[in-house]
Amino acid sequence: MKILVCMKQVPQKDAPLKLNETGTWIREDVSYEVNEPDAYALEEALRQKEKNGGGEVVVITSGPARAQQVLREALAKGADRAIHLEDPAFVGLDAFNTAKAFAAAIKDETFDLIFTGLQSDDYGFAQTGVILAELLGMPHATIIMHIEKKDAGIRVKRELEAGYFQYVDMPLPAVLTIQSGINKLRYATLIGIKQAKNKPLRKVTFAEVKDSLGENLQKIEKLYIPEKTKKTEKIEGSPAEVAKKIVEKLKNEARVL
Repeated sequence: MKILVCMKQVPQKDAPLKLNETGTWIREDVSYEVNEPDAYALEEALRQKEKNGGGEVVVITSGPARAQQVLREALAKGADRAIHLEDPAFVGLDAFNTAKAFAAAIKDETFDLIFTGLQSDDYGFAQTGVILAELLGMPHATIIMHIEKKDAGIRVKRELEAGYFQYVDMPLPAVLTIQSGINKLRYATLIGIKQAKNKPLRKVTFAEVKDSLGENLQKIEKLYIPEKTKKTEKIEGSPAEVAKKIVEKLKNEARVL
């Protein structure tokens, strides 16, 4: 089984974030880590390879040189090879163009499964995986909590709202977006870290995929830090009057009723 895992490098959750000069994103002087849902996607790919008699796990990411750390960590955990779309220009792409860039980079390859994390910890759009499926003409399923290989394809368990789950039978090839918590993450071993240095890592330049891209359909105009405000209002009257006023405010101002 040949599996591609799309991964992303994101700012650390506890990193102090400061806006850049244009106010459209954060400054680069922060610490970065692997996007959490993508880490679970990688782990699931490695487990599927182990359970189904081998195969190949390939990891792909886009971004500047620093993003290569995501791939190195994946290779150290057991991925077989990596693809790095290396250029700072990839950082500014929306989900549609990111998916287009990935599709262009793997146009000469065939995969049985493509995994992405459910969403990224920074933008949180949850779009790249499903758009990539559409571009590649593959069926897809989202919020995956379990994968079982069948003779005719796979059977997946999807997490729905209110504690419900859905089981879906799918043919291969397919694209799946993986939910955090689907499995327990492994650590890279010392041997794995050493072996990662000798595993193939293919670099793709922005120029190589530029013709496949278009204008961003979504862009950030401005980011800002919310102002802290505090307002206390005292409601007076009889208990019945106070209760009536509270209900009106919950209904008309807070809009929770």
